Amino acid sequence: MMYDIANLELSLPDLANKPLLGKAPRVEILKGLSFQVPKGAVLGIVGASGSGKSTLGRAMLRLLEPTAGQIIFDGTDITHLPEEHLRAMRRRFQMIFQDPMSSLNPRRRVHGLIAGPLKLHGFEDISKRVAEALDMVGLPAHFAMRYPHELSGGQRQRVGIARAIALRPDFILADEIVSGLDVSSQAQVLNLLGDLVRDLGLTLAFISHDLSVIRRLCTRALVLNQGKIVEDADIADLFDNPQAAYTRELLSAIPLPDPYQAWV
Repeated sequence: MMYDIANLELSLPDLANKPLLGKAPRVEILKGLSFQVPKGAVLGIVGASGSGKSTLGRAMLRLLEPTAGQIIFDGTDITHLPEEHLRAMRRRFQMIFQDPMSSLNPRRRVHGLIAGPLKLHGFEDISKRVAEALDMVGLPAHFAMRYPHELSGGQRQRVGIARAIALRPDFILADEIVSGLDVSSQAQVLNLLGDLVRDLGLTLAFISHDLSVIRRLCTRALVLNQGKIVEDADIADLFDNPQAAYTRELLSAIPLPDPYQAWV
């Protein structure tokens, strides 16, 4: 099992309502979430804005520390693992962020963006690994010398993917990574992720507000609403026989029965 999560809770300071003196009140974001992610799975995490899906993703990677509950990653309890012990594990779980322009240092060339984490984790043959990563995401070798602003949105997202897979992780979390792309670029990135999952044996969690995207890529999905899991089902069951009223609302918001049909 790649992830075994039990009764996960997480609260964050409500800075908007912080008094002039004293601590900010805390707002409960995640409310008793329990689920498992088998090795090799492609899990969708779906919900409307504010449902807690991105917070859940960051908690899974210990970018946020849970208030209660347990996170087991590949047999190791990382719930409150100190950073000095967690650092050695971080190569094994990587994140691809929604906005590549904010996650890619604009002052560094693509080579440096991918090479940085490799150096941090003590890899050798850095240039070779950078070239291999670019090749795996379908970018020519000369892109290594470009800056992020010289790339299209889809190309920047491919660089983000290359930076993650260069470390040869076991698990990748992708947070709304196609939401800012046009339809054609979305299709290309989703196809690329599917190929990488198959070729590299990755376990993937894909966060999206769009069920049609989840259907295109994932085999199973968690539906979140107000910090709770309202449905956990295989994709076919989710679309053919949704159990939660909230899931049916999300399905009814899809503008076409299958907007990805023309891409396949």
